[in-house]
Amino acid sequence: MNDQPIKLFNSLTREVEEFQPVHPGEARVYTCGPTVYNYPHIGNMRAYVFADILGRTLRWHGLDLTHVINITDVGHLTDDADEGEDKMERMAAQRAQSIWEIAAHYTAAFKADVAALNIREPAEWTVATDYIEPMLEFAKSIADKHCYELESGLYFDVSTVADYGRLARAVTGDGEGRIDTVAGKRNAADFAIWRKTPAGETRQMEWDSPWGKGAPGWHLECSVMSEAKLGFPFDIHTGGIDHREIHHPNEIAQNQARCDCGSLNEASHSGARIWMHNNFLVERSGKMSKSSGEFLRLQLLIDKGFHPLAYRMMCLQAHYRSELEFSWDGLRAALVRLKRMVMQAERLRDGAATPGDHPKLSDPQDAFAAAMGDDLNTPLALTAFEDALGTKKLDLGIKRHVIEQMDTVLGLGLMELRRQDLRVRPKAATITEAEIEAALASRKQARTAKDFAASDAIRDGLTAAGVEVMDGDPLGWDWKV
Repeated sequence: MNDQPIKLFNSLTREVEEFQPVHPGEARVYTCGPTVYNYPHIGNMRAYVFADILGRTLRWHGLDLTHVINITDVGHLTDDADEGEDKMERMAAQRAQSIWEIAAHYTAAFKADVAALNIREPAEWTVATDYIEPMLEFAKSIADKHCYELESGLYFDVSTVADYGRLARAVTGDGEGRIDTVAGKRNAADFAIWRKTPAGETRQMEWDSPWGKGAPGWHLECSVMSEAKLGFPFDIHTGGIDHREIHHPNEIAQNQARCDCGSLNEASHSGARIWMHNNFLVERSGKMSKSSGEFLRLQLLIDKGFHPLAYRMMCLQAHYRSELEFSWDGLRAALVRLKRMVMQAERLRDGAATPGDHPKLSDPQDAFAAAMGDDLNTPLALTAFEDALGTKKLDLGIKRHVIEQMDTVLGLGLMELRRQDLRVRPKAATITEAEIEAALASRKQARTAKDFAASDAIRDGLTAAGVEVMDGDPLGWDWKV
């Protein structure tokens, strides 16, 4: 537990603010989850690593955390601004499967990635289609004052709430420029609360409503589920920076309407006191997009010989609000850093944790606490963590306790990981482990006989087969991508 204050950057106010819970002793957090029409790419997963670090930090400060992540299985169109096809309907048609089958498959895939990255399970996964009736009630409660009906559905009139678009700074920037118009909309930024099924069509997912048979708008879902599980106002709403431009401003407008709230000068009128957004993961070759064929998903990293926690380490090495560039060399460096930390932590496993109060490793612990309290500065926290791991002349039990406490925040699982756990065989590798061990044994004999030419030849042969030999490594060898 840490009793220092936590300061967090609020995207709504554009200021770093000291966190003060709405309900003393509690932290209520809502995270925009995936639309389960395809596998998540690693850029998507950065948002959940970030939200996990936030939740772990809040718990570390002694707060009772309630964290909700939604699963969108209906309503999200191919364009975030109410244009195009429903993503779920389109994928179901392409795969000749039911939407329910599509949703079940990709929800399981997403949760598998969550587990592989050592991301905590939230208090609850809320599934959009479980909340259709509350969505209808929410829509009816705001329809008279804030909405109007068109042939295509029920639309929210953004001019009926104060400060629409403040989160995106749409009034002064280009935020509204990417919003396409729908015939009959009063304002370009108006958005669908309920989308009617077009005449002559039948959707797999559609429900009766006062505005005709159809489906909820994507933005409505998060307002309804966050209110149902956390109440308005709750503490923190998180998501990727892409949500800051359209999705979250629309959520905020709905929340203002629902609560009959005024100006966003009072942040809690938005439904949450603090809005937090992680920046993009950038891959210069353009393979991050799901439309690019073999896009970068976590399984691809594993297939190339990388343990998934190397990607978690890569995320921690950058501040969540900074753009993070992905490269294979960068991922390899993150894996090497993780391996070194695991090897250091292995030496602590036999040190019994000392009961009762624990002396502090004052410098590393203070630096770690200051870094995490400063808007989750994980790059500095990692440095302090490594300093603590490298500290000598200290009781192993005390040191182990300190490392365990720090790792509860970073979530690398160092006290459970073994060095060999990080040795992942690439899918394309053809050489067998028995062949590697035999070659290493021959190389050891050559080195003992000072036949360095033969030793180098064996090493070069292993390198050509995708095996990196690291002299001095107690495990003897490692795969190289």
